[in-house]
Formats: sequence, C-alpha cells, structure tokens
Amino acid sequence: MAKINKLPKHMADLIAAGEVVERPASVVKELMENAVDAGATSITVEIQHGGISYIRVTDDGCGIERDDVKTAFVSHATSKIKTADDLNTIMTLGFRGEALPSIAAVSKVNMITKTADEEMGTSLIIEGGMITDFSDAGCAVGTTMIVRELFYNTPARMKFLKKDVSEGTFVAAAVEKLALSHPEISIRFIRDGKQVFTTNGDGNLQNVCFSAFGKDFSNGLLNVDASVGNVSVSGLVTPPFNCRGSRGMQYFFVNGRSVKNTTIMAAFENAYKNSVMVGKFPGGVLFIELPPELVDVNVHPSKIEVRFSDERAIFDAVYHAVKSALSENTAVKQAKLPEKKTTFNDFIAKPQQDYKQTTFQENIAFTEKVLKSLSETPLFVNDVKTEYVVDVDDDPFDIQFPISKPVQKIEVEPDLTSKAEKIKPENEIRLIGEVYKTYIFIELSGKLCVIDKHAAHERILFNKLKNEAQNSGNQMLLMPVTVTLGKEEYIAVTENIETIVKAGFDIEDFGNGTVIVRSCPIDLDNQEIAPLIDEIAQHLIKNRRDITNEHLEWIYHNVACRSAIKAGDKSSDIELLALAKQVVNDNDVRFCPHGRPVMIEISKHELEKQFGRV
Repeated sequence: MAKINKLPKHMADLIAAGEVVERPASVVKELMENAVDAGATSITVEIQHGGISYIRVTDDGCGIERDDVKTAFVSHATSKIKTADDLNTIMTLGFRGEALPSIAAVSKVNMITKTADEEMGTSLIIEGGMITDFSDAGCAVGTTMIVRELFYNTPARMKFLKKDVSEGTFVAAAVEKLALSHPEISIRFIRDGKQVFTTNGDGNLQNVCFSAFGKDFSNGLLNVDASVGNVSVSGLVTPPFNCRGSRGMQYFFVNGRSVKNTTIMAAFENAYKNSVMVGKFPGGVLFIELPPELVDVNVHPSKIEVRFSDERAIFDAVYHAVKSALSENTAVKQAKLPEKKTTFNDFIAKPQQDYKQTTFQENIAFTEKVLKSLSETPLFVNDVKTEYVVDVDDDPFDIQFPISKPVQKIEVEPDLTSKAEKIKPENEIRLIGEVYKTYIFIELSGKLCVIDKHAAHERILFNKLKNEAQNSGNQMLLMPVTVTLGKEEYIAVTENIETIVKAGFDIEDFGNGTVIVRSCPIDLDNQEIAPLIDEIAQHLIKNRRDITNEHLEWIYHNVACRSAIKAGDKSSDIELLALAKQVVNDNDVRFCPHGRPVMIEISKHELEKQFGRV
C-alpha cells in the first residue's frame, strides 16, 4: 500500500499560504507593496480589530485590467518577471505571484479595480480560494482590496494570533516601514475608525520620521549621504546622545526594500563605537542602493532577508557613511565671545554701590535687634551665645548668620523606625562614620561592621515593594508621564499591563506606540519612570514566556535599584544611623537582589592580627 499521498489542492494552498501570510501585518505588507509596484502616489490602509476581522487597502495606481483580474489570484501568476534572467535584476517589491492567492486561500477577499482605459471597473469576490462573484463596479482608477475574517478556515492558525492591540501594532509597523521607504507616496493609516498616521508624500524623510515616531526621535537627526564604489548610503541617524535601549528604531532598506541584515547592522553600530553607553543602541533610517545583480532578494518568502555578493563592500560603505555623518555633525564647536568688551566701570555704577552699602548696614542693625529680642525671651534654652561669622575673603554681601549655639544640648531622638524595629539592647549601634560616600562604618557588639548603603537600601526597597505593591504602595503623579516606545516594546508592555500594575504602576495604553503612567512606586523619582518602563519592555521582549512571578521579581528589583540611594550620594548621620538600624534588625536584609552582601563584619581579633598585636 502506498504511503505517500498527493495533497488535495485546497490543502496545498493552505500550507503555501502559511508561509506568506503569518498575521494581518503580512497581508497589509503584501498589498501595499503591490500598490507601490502599480505606481501609486496615494495609499490608504484601514483595519478593524487588529486587521483580523477587516483590512482595506486602497491605492490610485494603474489598476488591473478586467481580463487579468481572475488570473491575479492564480498561484505564481505575476506581471513582474517573465524569464529566469529577470530574477537577477528585480527592482519590484512583489514578484513571486504568491501574495494574492495566499491571502485569498485563508480569508474572504473583495477586489475592486479599474484602469484608466476602462469605462467600468471590475469587482471580484473570493472566499477560501473559490470565486463567488465577478461583476462590474463603479470606482476610481486604482485598486481597492478588502480582506475579511482572516484565517476563518484555519482555526489552528487563528489561535496563535495575539490580542487585537498587538496585531494592530504590527500592522502599524508595516505601514510605517513602507512610508519610510517611499516618502514620495502619501500614506494614511486608519485604525478602528480613527486616523493614527499620515504622510503628505512630499518626499521629505524627516517629515515621515516625525509622523511615525514623534519629535523625541526626529529632532536632531543627522543626515547621511555617501558613496563607496557602486554602493550608495543615505538617510537619517540619531546622534550619540539620543540612543535607545534596544535596536527597535533601526530601519534598513536595500533598493527600497525593508530588510534585516546582520552585516548592515554591525557596520551601523560599529560606526558609533566608543560614542554611546554600553547597552544603548543607535537608531536611524538607512537606504542602501546598489546594482540589483549584486543582491539576492529571493532568499525567504517574507522577502526581508537578503544576501550580498560582497558583504565587505556593504560593511565598508555603511560604516564610512555613518561615521562621516557623525564626525561632521558632532564636532565640538567654538563658542563666540560678544564683540563688545565689558569694562570694570560698567559694574560699579555709584547708585548701585551706595544701595549695597546701605543694605549691609541695615542687615547688621536688623539682625542685632532680632537677636536681642530672642535673648530676652528664650524659647527652649537658658542661655544663648551669639556670634557673627564673617569671612573677609568672601563677598561681604553674602554673610552667613549661624547666630545661635545652645549651651544646653537638647537630645531629640527622631522616630525613624517603628517600635517593632527598635534596636535591641544587645545590638546597640555606634555610628563611626562613612567612607567614600558609599560605606557605613558602625561598631556593633564588639565588632566593626561595614555596610554598603546602596545595596542595603536597594534590598530594603525591594522587600517593601514585594509586600506593599498591591496595597496602595504607590504615589499619584501630579503630571502623568507619557512614555513613547518602539513597536516591539509597546506590544510587550500593552500585553503585560496587568503584571506592571501589580508592581505598583498605574499604567494604561495611550495609543500609537505610547503608554501613560499615572502613578508609580513611592520611592521612584519621576525622571526614572520612562527609562524604567523601557527597561521593563526590553525584559518582557527577551522573556516571552508567561512567568508572572519572575517578571514581577525583575520589576521590583529594577524599581528598587533606581530608587535606592546611590553610592557617592551625600547622607546625613541621621540617615546613615537609621539605615544601619534597619540592616541590623532585619534578617531579610543580608544580600541585595543582585546577590551581593549588604554588610561584612570585622572582629577585634582580626584587626589585631593585621596590626601584629596577636
């Protein structure tokens, strides 16, 4: 009995469609590329429910003749190539003849098209690869593609789709890439009835970047324009100070086609070497133009992978082009002094000088009057000695008046800890001091103890966040913080909002690649919110598995690290003592979340050994 069976046509079509159509974004990408190949100057993309239920792509291209409409949905039917030699000189975006039949195999498609030479347009309806209607239609010159109920006949593929907001973001990314690659085309993107993205088609790449990514990314972009041999490189790149925590803002185009290529990426980032912080990555939009016979675009069905005949030439061209742009635009500029020379006499106008002398005398008289009054009516001390501190070397108009020194010392112990946290008699602490603004030295039970104040504070905050994050352990922000993220980061955050909320953040989707934070953990500084959200997004991208507890632990750790007092920060004796008391009395504060020790002990015996006493 034969074990090898030929698959039915509809089954083969479904398998083939799976290689081309992965999600709604794949559909939009293929349809927009066809519109570009048709010579469109305006493209409108509209989706509903992330593109799963509805996709509409309208262009003003050349349209499809009535006799070719049905043929366009036949597998491997295309007008872009005719012979094998054409594969070596491909300049069109779509060329395999797979897009339309693959889309039609897994959805319900309605094509409406008309050429300039035809009086009447044509409408074609296909459901699951089968033609159900073919008729005349009134329409403008161009093509409209409507795709409904994507994967309605392939439930196995449907269940792997993400939430509507995530799929919609993938579609937005596809639209933005094509807009970047063709700034001369006017593109409009409508999502659930709301226009979220538009370009005017004036050919200005800077304007497209502003529409797609906002002013934070677009302002300060550096122009790149250079040629090395037969390879030309152009575009816009970020200055070193505006780099991001991921590679999400790197866009590379080879002969107008969006690609992912390790050679281009390596050359691009090497140009920034020694100019950006570790863990930061530059962003930019780069166009690489070269003869089509020197690049193979027929590597993968998605057409985002390419191979070059000379990888070294591509690396050198990108590296030197970007490096040159950075050198020209980041050179230190000499400051220009004002032409007018200011003389000493300009600062010593007599009226002003008389005013200062009078004010000084009045200050002395007023201060003596106040001090006399205080000495006659003491508040908490019996005797007050008054002294004026005047440094003759300093500005006489910048006098400090410490004014009083109490004879009787008033002991006021601040209530820094709760009664439950009071120091036990056997654990009495004597604060010695601080070294390098980092390490706290204390004497405890006959031992010298050294505490890393950052590690200790970090651990304390970490424990606090774990215990109180879900019990109102957060602060409402006077001004909500808006955080703009890359597409991948935005998807990661919006898909894990519940996890981030558990960590003490009130965060919500603000749309168009942006989230808004209304409250945060109490100890977190406002300026740390945006970088922290970006770091959380990077962590979620790298750890796509749904391990909520691990995600929360990581978030608690990073919030604590950013909120804790830093090594080198100045601390008062009261703060140092309070921190030391918490470390000594809390057995959970022994190691920081990184695993480093918080406190080390040095006995008297060990010290005496070092000095040769024993």
